[in-house]
Amino acid sequence: MKENEWFDDHVTPDLVQSFRIREEIYSGKTKFQSVEVIESGGLGRCLILDGKIQSSEWDEFIYHEALVHPPMIAHPHPEKVFIAGGGEGATLREVLAHSSVKRVVMVDIDEEVIDISRRFLPSWHQGSFEDSRLELRFVDAIKYLEECVDKGEKFDVVILDLPEPIEEGPAYLLNTKEFYQTVRETLAPDGFISLQAGASLWGNHQCFTAIVNTLEAVFPLVLPYDAFIPSYGGTWGFALASAKLTPANPAEVDRRISSNISRTLRFYDGITHQGLFSLPKHLRQAIKEETTVITTEQPFFIYQPH
Repeated sequence: MKENEWFDDHVTPDLVQSFRIREEIYSGKTKFQSVEVIESGGLGRCLILDGKIQSSEWDEFIYHEALVHPPMIAHPHPEKVFIAGGGEGATLREVLAHSSVKRVVMVDIDEEVIDISRRFLPSWHQGSFEDSRLELRFVDAIKYLEECVDKGEKFDVVILDLPEPIEEGPAYLLNTKEFYQTVRETLAPDGFISLQAGASLWGNHQCFTAIVNTLEAVFPLVLPYDAFIPSYGGTWGFALASAKLTPANPAEVDRRISSNISRTLRFYDGITHQGLFSLPKHLRQAIKEETTVITTEQPFFIYQPH
């Protein structure tokens, strides 16, 4: 990438969104993926992994608040939290904003991405990597959680902030029924899992509906939701799952935010909570009709240009 060139984010084989590159800040490869950090004209600073925008300076707060706070607020008193991925540190930042949290285990297989984020994305992590409540591990999330199952270790909230499932990418096995079953075994009885589930934009929603359907094969309660993320070119899907609990209503959301979060959130509150879970009819119908269950033997991959 060079200054004043354009970065093309290939959303589908027929849709590309482009951003002017003001400055190339970092470009390289780790053992697992390619990494770029650019200063863009339309989105500010951006983190790009394997050619896909992961976060932009201008709208990362929407994505990270939407991912983190629904499960953290739905749980009556989250103390132990597990994060898979989230190398920028912004998911960790939002989790640590909850005063009830006593311990966070964050697992990311790619140590280099975290090192790059620490250097070049300070507004994302805001010093969260230095918090004494954090245990940072550079291991495979599947192996780590399987060890938690063997030891009987439980978490109140599990948050999966992982790259989209691309062929030969580092995270596609973490979108399978087998992995979700492992996650469920590590959840406390009143625990929640939340995850990003891919694009929910109509015509590019197949990953979203497949992940939701796979979660429904494991969890009794699955609540899909989405939010508009400008840097992703449309709406983006998330899902909340639990063994038995339902999330709080809007008034209770505001009460819990007020009592448990000391700083002001920019995106998430009771009204936003209600809107997040109000999916349009055509998307609800697509989820209802979905039959794909993602497994280790039959994984799901998004479109990736070559």
